[in-house]
Amino acid sequence: MNTVKKILGSLTKILAVLFAITSILVFVIPYLIPISTTDDLLDSSELADAGSRFVDIEGISIHYKQWEGSGSHLILLHGFGASVFSWHRVAQPLTEFGAVTTYDRPAFGLSERLLPADFQDVNPYTRAYQPELLKKLMDDLGIRSAVLIGNSAGGTVAVQMALEYPQYVDALILVDPALLTTGGSPAWLNPIMSLPSINRIGPLIVRAIANRSLSLLDRAYHDTSLISEETIEGYTQPFRVRHWDVAFWEFLKATEDLDLTERLDDLGVPVLVITGDDDRIVPTADSIQVASLIPGAELIVIPACGHVPQEECPEEFMRAAAEFLKNRLSGE
Repeated sequence: MNTVKKILGSLTKILAVLFAITSILVFVIPYLIPISTTDDLLDSSELADAGSRFVDIEGISIHYKQWEGSGSHLILLHGFGASVFSWHRVAQPLTEFGAVTTYDRPAFGLSERLLPADFQDVNPYTRAYQPELLKKLMDDLGIRSAVLIGNSAGGTVAVQMALEYPQYVDALILVDPALLTTGGSPAWLNPIMSLPSINRIGPLIVRAIANRSLSLLDRAYHDTSLISEETIEGYTQPFRVRHWDVAFWEFLKATEDLDLTERLDDLGVPVLVITGDDDRIVPTADSIQVASLIPGAELIVIPACGHVPQEECPEEFMRAAAEFLKNRLSGE
């Protein structure tokens, strides 16, 4: 009995020490870490180019670009860590099938980095808000319905929109869609990330993530020799936007589980799934499975291509998209 008491006593002391260490790490150390200022950052408008436009959606300045075309409308939805730049090689060619619009979701690109104190009725960084934002953007721009082309997390937004507002969606092209592999921080981590002490150092955490952005870009390409200086500039430019780090932290904190796989058979529009055969971010097998879960969905696997076919393999991407769009527009 004494031996058991001694063991329990020792365990209690060990747990007490671990609790004390954890408490110091979580509740004390973060307040001792200096947070450097980012006074050299710019407003989005200072980084905009000749094609940039901005529209106010529920108090958020959303950056978008448009290319003229007749007939249908196509809306291009970028993925995690990307922006309108992700579509720069295919946006103009896609005007063969209609007017093209692409925009930066909150926390990305040149859209305004709204701070928590400025939130109105919604948190613009949640996944649940993304179809609402798209609907309001379409309403504001006078777009009654469109073909949605979404890459990675943009594919998730496209599917959400088609399920929640089907009258706004004519067809879907899902490019390496993040539906089975959603990425982001696990939802159970959100309460910890929201602790005042952890929240304080959140910007430092995302700055560290940003320092790894080029390695993540390498993973997105099958052939990394195709990553040009223009591509690097396109992906790193948003890190020059004022409050980008705070907004990105808010985005990470707002991660919630969205299991759409059980609803994929409810999609009532034509669907094409495009994937590279060497996708190391959303595994190619996941995209193939997504296509199998959507009744009537078509599937194109582009050889020797990675996670962003519209950037790395634009000619092959356009061939796949063009055939699908011609058939859809002709009613076949």
